[in-house]
Amino acid sequence: MGLELYLDLLSQPCRALYIFARSNNIPFEFKQVQLMKGQHKTEEFRKVNVLMKVPALKDGSFTLAESIAILLYLAQKFKTPDHWYPSDLQKRARVDEYLSWQHANIRAKGSKLFLTKVLLPLLTGQPLPAEKLEVAIEDLNVVLKQFEEKFLQDKPFIAGSEISLADLVALVELMQPVCAGYDLFEERPKLAEWRRRVEEAVGKQLFQEAHEGIMNIKSLTADQFAPELLENFKQQLLKQV
Repeated sequence: MGLELYLDLLSQPCRALYIFARSNNIPFEFKQVQLMKGQHKTEEFRKVNVLMKVPALKDGSFTLAESIAILLYLAQKFKTPDHWYPSDLQKRARVDEYLSWQHANIRAKGSKLFLTKVLLPLLTGQPLPAEKLEVAIEDLNVVLKQFEEKFLQDKPFIAGSEISLADLVALVELMQPVCAGYDLFEERPKLAEWRRRVEEAVGKQLFQEAHEGIMNIKSLTADQFAPELLENFKQQLLKQV
């Protein structure tokens, strides 16, 4: 059996995996797991990932969860070009540093803005409280400043002159609030130029293909969610925002 990737491209980490595998010509079978339909909660999927989350990988009898672990596995198994996860100790450390930081910062704050701006009004049927959106934007702006000053600085990419896993993971996360209608690149020329370089490095057409679903997220309706998940998801959202 060949490599299988279990993905929903509405998910940022899933998009990173999809783009990385495709841009490196890694052969895989795309196993779509629709989160809104609750397909990650089935017993069938539980056999692949007992955590019941996407992305997940199955390589023969070997299974693996967590997007960063899967990216590193693919980079090393398929011996992708060195710039993705550099052999140079200090460059690799820069990639690891960003990947360690991003979960509670870029990912957390970008996701919060997306949930606040798109999913909360959709699932509650209530107008978005302006103060909640303002707080979410302020929190995101803080980590964007840190990203520019600490991780990007004046370099073309996070680890130096070439794209790495850190850049790809960062950009797919930043696209989440963009797709929600908050263009965080508009008044940040350095960040906008970095985005252009990342897209060109992986291929603009591939990048756009991976983001097609999330770019249309505003057309989402509550009845597209599995009924048994709807109330639970709504309560979880209210706690987060």
